[in-house]
This record gives sequence, C-alpha cells and structure tokens, in this order.
Amino acid sequence: MHGHDVAADHGEGKQRRRPRHPMRIAAVATVALMTAAGLAGCGDDGPSAASATSSASPSSCPTSTSGAGAAAGQGQGGGMPSGVPSGKPGGGTTSLVQAKTIKKTDNSTSTVIDPAGPAITCDTSAITTTDDITYSSPTTHGTKTDLKLDIQVPKSSGKKPLVVYVTGGGWVLADRTGNLDQRTYVADQGYAVASVQYRTTTGGATYKDALADVKSAIRYLRANADTYGIDTDHVFVWGQSAGGYLAAMTGVTSGDPKYDVGDHLDQSSKVQGVVDEFGPADLSQLAADYDQAAKDFNYAAGNSAAQWVYGPGTTKSVAQYTGQVAAADPATHITSSTPPFLLMHGSADPLVSPSQTLNLFTALKDKGVDAQRVVLTGAGHGDLSVAALTGTSPSASAAGSGATPWSTEKTMSHITDFLAGHAS
Repeated sequence: MHGHDVAADHGEGKQRRRPRHPMRIAAVATVALMTAAGLAGCGDDGPSAASATSSASPSSCPTSTSGAGAAAGQGQGGGMPSGVPSGKPGGGTTSLVQAKTIKKTDNSTSTVIDPAGPAITCDTSAITTTDDITYSSPTTHGTKTDLKLDIQVPKSSGKKPLVVYVTGGGWVLADRTGNLDQRTYVADQGYAVASVQYRTTTGGATYKDALADVKSAIRYLRANADTYGIDTDHVFVWGQSAGGYLAAMTGVTSGDPKYDVGDHLDQSSKVQGVVDEFGPADLSQLAADYDQAAKDFNYAAGNSAAQWVYGPGTTKSVAQYTGQVAAADPATHITSSTPPFLLMHGSADPLVSPSQTLNLFTALKDKGVDAQRVVLTGAGHGDLSVAALTGTSPSASAAGSGATPWSTEKTMSHITDFLAGHAS
C-alpha cells in the first residue's frame, strides 16, 4: 500500500450491535471554503493516528476531531460540507450566498418524509479504521498530489460490501475526514466505508480530474480487497453535495473506459449502486429554484462552478448549457445499464436547487434505470453546514429529539435499506 497506514481498533472483545436488516452483509461544514488554500497539508505523507472512540453499546456516533470539520466546530451530522460553487473569478473565495426564496418543487413522483426522529447511534467497538492511505498520486498542471483515503471495516468475518464516500466542498475543498458520524453508522451496519479525497479547483482541477480520482480510489480498493476484506462484486458510491455530483457521475459513467485513467487499470471502477444526497447535476440550472441574487452568484463568470467545467482562469459562466456544461451533466451519460440510484434532497435547501435531483431522477426513470428520490420536508443543505458558514442557528432539529434532519435513523434508513437491497 502507499503511504503510512495507521490502524485503530475501536475497542476489543465487545459485543457488536445486531444489524437492523437480516440481510446485512451488510462535511465538514465548509467554513473551510475561506481557508481551502491551507488544506495542502491533506497530502502530507507523514503518519497520523486514526481518531478512535470506544463504546460498550450503541451511543452517539463519533464526529471529526481533526481537519476542517473540527475547525468549524462541527457537531452531529455537521461533517457535510456545503458544496456549492463559490469563489471570485481568478480563484479567490468568498462567502456563500443562500437563496432567500425557494420555488416549490413538484415531488409527486418522489417519496416525501418528515425526517424527525431519534438520532443515529453507533457501536464503534467492532470497527477497524485505517487512515491516511495514499491511493493515487496524480499530477495537475505539473503539481503532484498524494490523494488519501480513510477506511472503516467491520471486524466480523467475511468479505464486506464496499461503500466509497465522496465528501462535498463546493469544488474547492475535499476533506475526507468529514461526516464521520454518518460514515461510522453505515460501517456499523456491515459495510467497509472508505472516505476519499479528490482534486479540486483550488489546484486547477476540473470535474474530469475529480471523477478520475474517485474511479482511481475504487480501482485501488478492488486491487487491495484482500487487505481490507472487501467484496469486490458489491461496490457502491455515496456522496453529498459536490460529492453527490461526483457519485452520480461515477454511476452514469460506470463501465465507460475513457474515464479510467491512472493506477490499477487492470481493476474495474464499476459500481453496483449510487447514493446522491443533494448533489448538483445540470450546472446551468443550479439555482433554478432561487431568487435573482442567488442566481447571479451561482452563474457569475469565472466562479468555481465555471472553473469546475472549463478549467482555471476561465471567464465563462455555467449559465449557458454549452457542450462542455452538457458533458458535465450526469443526465447526458445515462444508459440502460446505469446502476440503481437513490437521490435525496431537502425541500428547504438554499444552496443547491431541489429540482436538481428531481430532474436527474426523471432522466434516470425515463431511461428505465432503477431509481428512487426521497425528499426531506423542511431540511436544508446537510446538517449544520449553513449555520457554520453564516453564524446563524442550525436548521431546525428533528422534533423532540435534538437530532438534525440528515442524521436521524429515519433519514439514514433510506440509505441503509437501499444498500441492503442491492448488496446481495
């Protein structure tokens, strides 16, 4: 393996919680957008101790203790980066602009839920974590980047289905340490969960580079399946916001060799399912549901959304559905062999228009793809992300429980049910 791998066992000899499903083979809040340039240290080759907590029985799931998430003071569910295109032309960053008004989306074809309920809990005593694994070292505009991943693997016997988690970060940040609570919860259900870093516009990368990185991580993990006890026949990709976009792109290009570049090309980057939480899709419609000020911000010429598509130094905007913007739209790559999708969105998301996942969902269904969309009533763009960015109160807690909407058992059960349904 590349890099320095540090294994941390979350307790020994303690009874593991029974999985919720009988077939269970189973973001960091982007305050860091303002300090993204300081994240070059994520590529440090030095060893780092994996964060570890132990519990004798299910308890609050662990949260990030290092990286941008800790700097933002993230709490439960706060590991979800905000992940909207932002940034001044020329590469500088700026505060995000939230929509003040959000047009209601027609959710008649989706499952609408009230996300209120108990918060997820985790039994970390039967999970082994290995951090700081270098999975690829691509070069962008002459600069080499050592890309890292962290992986959590249940200690139970047998090979585990793999879930590759892709964090958000507005195209400018990819802090793999975020969203530790939800990642741990999924691992606790019987899955190997790997959280991956990818290249961003901060280093001059485009969506093609980041997509290549996610696929490289999948190939790396398949190549090292014996080391981590991975079932290579059941690999899923799960992302939030900008990570949801990359998860979708990974799914719709699954099996297309032209997107496989880099290491371990003898391995497949195909996935058997996609979980896309509030991810953008058609960037020319990113702010379609919003007021004019939010539209002006998201469609500004040369911002990070434009750089994500056109490359560094561009003076173009994503407002026009050009050939390049179309090529970056997951809907244009859907085929009858596209793997199953679960899309999720908050009805009150002020950063990525809720219609983004609806339109992608409709395109998937039109091509006969097994897809479902879940809408969380009143939920915003992940837990705590807007609060951390703006200094305002977090989105309303689930009634009576103190749980944030994206970290309740009710919400997360849709993800674990989807994985269980396609992991056998």
